[in-house]
Amino acid sequence: MTDATKTAPGSNRSPEFRMAMDALGGLRQDLFRDAFAYRPLPTMRTDGPLTRRLPARIRQYAGWTPHAAVMTATFFTLALAYTVDSGSGLEFMITGLVPAAAVLMTLLRPVGAWWISIVSTPFTGVLGGHWDGWPWTPAAFLAHLTVMTVIALRTRPRTAAWMWFGTALYGVGAEVFLGAGYYGTDTPQMLFFSALALLAASLVHIRREAQREVTVQRTVTAIERDKRTLLEERTTIARELHDVVAHHMSVVAIQAEAAPYRVENPPPELEQAFVTIRENAVAALTELRRVLGVVRAEDYEAPDAPQPTLADLDRLIANVSETGLDVEKVITGAVRELPQGVELSAYRIVQEALSNTLRHAPGATARVEVGYVLGGLGLRIVNGPATGLVKPSPGAGHGITGMRERVTMLDGEMTTEETADGGYEVTVFLPVASASEPTGGQE
Repeated sequence: MTDATKTAPGSNRSPEFRMAMDALGGLRQDLFRDAFAYRPLPTMRTDGPLTRRLPARIRQYAGWTPHAAVMTATFFTLALAYTVDSGSGLEFMITGLVPAAAVLMTLLRPVGAWWISIVSTPFTGVLGGHWDGWPWTPAAFLAHLTVMTVIALRTRPRTAAWMWFGTALYGVGAEVFLGAGYYGTDTPQMLFFSALALLAASLVHIRREAQREVTVQRTVTAIERDKRTLLEERTTIARELHDVVAHHMSVVAIQAEAAPYRVENPPPELEQAFVTIRENAVAALTELRRVLGVVRAEDYEAPDAPQPTLADLDRLIANVSETGLDVEKVITGAVRELPQGVELSAYRIVQEALSNTLRHAPGATARVEVGYVLGGLGLRIVNGPATGLVKPSPGAGHGITGMRERVTMLDGEMTTEETADGGYEVTVFLPVASASEPTGGQE
């Protein structure tokens, strides 16, 4: 036999055999492996639709509700054993304290509690044998049912199924081999009520896991949406930068080409300098267009109209006023022409701030302050609280992010905060180098 015809051990097993082995592996993992491991019952969440309505002093104790329920079941188990079985002290210790201890054990070692309950059942059944039910006495019946329900809520549906089958196997075996002399059996009742309890507990567990997965998925989706929005905003800024820079570089190239013809008999050194300037400008334009192709979408079309500047604020405010927003514009300082990138970013910041006012504060008034100061441009857009019957529209929450991206790109500063009267304020400073200041950084 060659190596090609050899098969791995177990690869020729039937699907039924592999399914059975997988099932036995699940049984070992759920009921045998680390059965008595320390797994304390966690507190319940108190942010549910019912618990969040409770007073704060009561809500802080509401998380211990599962523990209180287990303690209550333990008390009823002891009370039932004491009421039904009035035997000796040793007999009561086995028929009452052991089942109650199994219920209490679910708080710390849940799977081990099931083994304690199922192993102690023959002893409690023999000592309580003067009752018609076999193999469970009333106290053991309540304790075992409680133990399986708590474990099903704490683990997973597969564990609940294994516990039910183990209980059924024990009940049938106890009736066949140990049930001589007893007139009745309570195994059918145990299997019926435990099936209902375990089914309900499994449904609760499945619903809880589904809610947890939905919450995680929503969180991941929100993070991805924020990243995508940020990337789209940066892409838009890159496109606008291209329009600004490409315009100036084109002017530089044209002026450099035409400059030698404006001077009569220019020296060769000057002609060569202008040629070098034009070649560098053209190379920069080519590289700029190549980089832009990486961030530009295939269906993107460059706008035909020129990019807006601060001179277009009156038109923007007029358009916004038509929607019902009362806007006041105040300009301080000596108005001067600023770099096109600063003008465009300032216009977009004012535009986004007014759009946020329309969405989140309908009926409010707004004030736009533009300050031409030494070393830069100051912007302050403040609006009052929402008034009227129109409800604020929920936004995606990315307008502030876009404004911060523009400010960061220009090495500026930006602050946002709520005002004392319930409105909102956006303050921005964009640095602008004067003509006497160096415009280049370190290379």
